[in-house]
Amino acid sequence: MTAEQPGTGSPGGPTVLRILLGAQLRRLREAKGITREDAGYLIRSSDSKISRMELGRVGFKERDVADLLTLYGITDDHERQALLGLARQANTPGWWHRYGDLLPSWFQAYIGLEEAATLIRTFEVQFVPGLLQTEDYARAVITQGNPGAPTEDVERRVGLRRQRQRLLSRSASDGSQPRLWAVVDEAALRRPIGGRQVLRGQLERLIEASELANVTLQVLPFHVGGHAAEGGAFTILRFAGPDLPDVVYVEQLTSALYLDKLDDVDAYAAVMNRLDVESAPPRQTVEILKGILQET
Repeated sequence: MTAEQPGTGSPGGPTVLRILLGAQLRRLREAKGITREDAGYLIRSSDSKISRMELGRVGFKERDVADLLTLYGITDDHERQALLGLARQANTPGWWHRYGDLLPSWFQAYIGLEEAATLIRTFEVQFVPGLLQTEDYARAVITQGNPGAPTEDVERRVGLRRQRQRLLSRSASDGSQPRLWAVVDEAALRRPIGGRQVLRGQLERLIEASELANVTLQVLPFHVGGHAAEGGAFTILRFAGPDLPDVVYVEQLTSALYLDKLDDVDAYAAVMNRLDVESAPPRQTVEILKGILQET
């Protein structure tokens, strides 16, 4: 994906906390048989606001959370304070918000989800996945996508991409290191973005990344012809814990889709599974990359 210093705290920061709190509020509401309309009325808002809160897509006002807990019959002070504390933490800006002047809000949400994910499965058609891009390649992609942007802005975006990549080198011992499983169309590996030397450096970086224990890289070769992902690039993010649903991210020109309904996620997961089968197996990736490198 092309849009774009980790802070302290748990991976994912406020994004995953909002999802957790929203899921808990939804369970409490449904257990009482209360409609979203009634809950929205209580906090002087609408059912759509309740829906966004329960999906973790907006910040939480402590007053609203407190009123909802009362409506849902949560009177135990310890339980209330735990959930209100979660609301306060969920409103703490993530490290990526320092780039808010450069990034659209819809992509900031993705960075938060990416930080929290335990498994990132992605399919790319046009570019090398952002988490595996070299600085020179990223600079070429960003410059192409933001013609006329000041050099300072371009370099900040490159720096942001570099910061995002740090999640792949987290310690594996504490369970915070995610696994990246990427399927890349051969066209993306041959497109000379930034020129021949930049592409060669990028291919060498992919060969190195293919050897990492938490990275699986597959190439979808030209000879496959048509393939399952007719809609283009997408990413599926999986999180630790049963309360967090998988999320499908589909980037568009000026916005993005975040899909978490089971039917949607299952449909994209089925496509990803077919891409895994249609692509060359991971054990052949280095050989394929070296072959393309020799021809570049």
